[in-house]
Amino acid sequence: MFNSVSDIVSGIREKKFTPVEVLDFYYNRISRLERKVKAFISLKPYEELKQEALSLDKSHKGKLLGVPVAVKDNINIRGFKTTCASRILPDYYPPYNATVIEHLKREGAIFIGKTNMDEFAFGSSTENSSFHTTLNPYDLTRVPGGSSGGSAAAVSSRMVALALGSDTGGSIRQPASFCGVVGVKPTYGRVSRKGLVAFASSLDQIGPLSVNIEDSVLLLEVISGYDPGDSTTVKNQPSCIPSDGFRNLIEEPLTIGYSPALLEGGVEEEVVDTFYEALELFKKGGFKLKEIELPYLKYGLSVYYILGTAEASSNLARFDGIRYGLKHNSRTIKEMVEKVRGEGFGPEVRRRILLGTFALSSGFYEDYYIKACKVRALIQNDFFKAFQEVDMICLPTSPDLPFLVGSKSDDPLKMYKADLFTIPINLAGLPALNLPFNLKNGLPVGVQLIGRPFEEATIFQGAMFLERERGPFTPPAIEEPLTPHPRIEYGADSTLPLEEEV
Repeated sequence: MFNSVSDIVSGIREKKFTPVEVLDFYYNRISRLERKVKAFISLKPYEELKQEALSLDKSHKGKLLGVPVAVKDNINIRGFKTTCASRILPDYYPPYNATVIEHLKREGAIFIGKTNMDEFAFGSSTENSSFHTTLNPYDLTRVPGGSSGGSAAAVSSRMVALALGSDTGGSIRQPASFCGVVGVKPTYGRVSRKGLVAFASSLDQIGPLSVNIEDSVLLLEVISGYDPGDSTTVKNQPSCIPSDGFRNLIEEPLTIGYSPALLEGGVEEEVVDTFYEALELFKKGGFKLKEIELPYLKYGLSVYYILGTAEASSNLARFDGIRYGLKHNSRTIKEMVEKVRGEGFGPEVRRRILLGTFALSSGFYEDYYIKACKVRALIQNDFFKAFQEVDMICLPTSPDLPFLVGSKSDDPLKMYKADLFTIPINLAGLPALNLPFNLKNGLPVGVQLIGRPFEEATIFQGAMFLERERGPFTPPAIEEPLTPHPRIEYGADSTLPLEEEV
């Protein structure tokens, strides 16, 4: 096992091993574990990846030289199929790379494949994929979280060193908590969304998933920056690397804000215990703890499922069978659009389109959408007031431990509550991360650190302290077959076997 991305890069530069040997290590793990975890939708053929690894110049100065990276299947890679885990996009090959992909290619990363997700990123368990359900590497009877569950599971099971996900209401941090990895939601405007298939444009952000904090810092630093192709990105961004690098030397004690009132009702006991254990560790380390009030955060879930579905309804209007996507022979355009959207979209996507269209409809726009926008401003103001007194805020990442596959599928409201603690951060546009803190009943539990806009360096500093004091985090013990499966040769135009259902 490689301990970190820097171990891979420095080992290649010092000729301890080659990029092909690194690729072989991870690809062999995929061949042994993927049929159990089902983290991927599609993989690049091994021979194609090998040629990419052979072509890497050892004098390359890239920060990710030879590092295998998995990409969530709503982020475009030129010539490599993007499905968004939906049957409405059976054969879409993007003609351009997402900006984050261009950044990674420039730094020498190798793209292994596209990871499974909830269809169009609508979900919290990766059960809403049109292809298959990804499973949690710590317990194959449980979900990995969502919607970036495939990316989180791929990193957790060490099938890749790094992965990209997208976070609209917690879709990086919640699966990171369930799978025992680090997941970062950057400040809105730090990372370009160009090439990301939009869910809710005012909330979406691309971010890293990794085994440790240092790797997430490096990946975020690579993909950050102003993009003239995305008007929401910000120029002259401060670095996300802490000023002391990775030494974790905190000169002045930082103040951690927390709100016990948010833990009342509906939060599992193991999650509450973990949260207070993390606070106690901060206290022993010389951090200051301050109780704060965040009165409007309790409305975050309601606001999100009005604003998020409204934006989704608008963004998904383009999937109509005319411009691209699923095609259908019909007598009229109306009939064609109805059939394409009815057959192509899964139940959760249809539900959110209907909810969003209702919220934007004449007669309800003022009562729902405008009111939700006003409450969103109140939530933002809650955080603004809190950050006048504290340097960062600590919350649980999810109110639940990883739950059993199928246990919440029939109750959308129960599923929506899995993002209770992550949604307000997206509404406010703040940076936040999940740090895996401990195991309860053999399942990972994470804590969430939230910072001021563009102060990722501060929350990374706090997270590195917790990571150091927590000690090594136990990886999943997946029972591997004695002999590996034959190399998986699924190309960009195919998907992993769909017949193996849970």
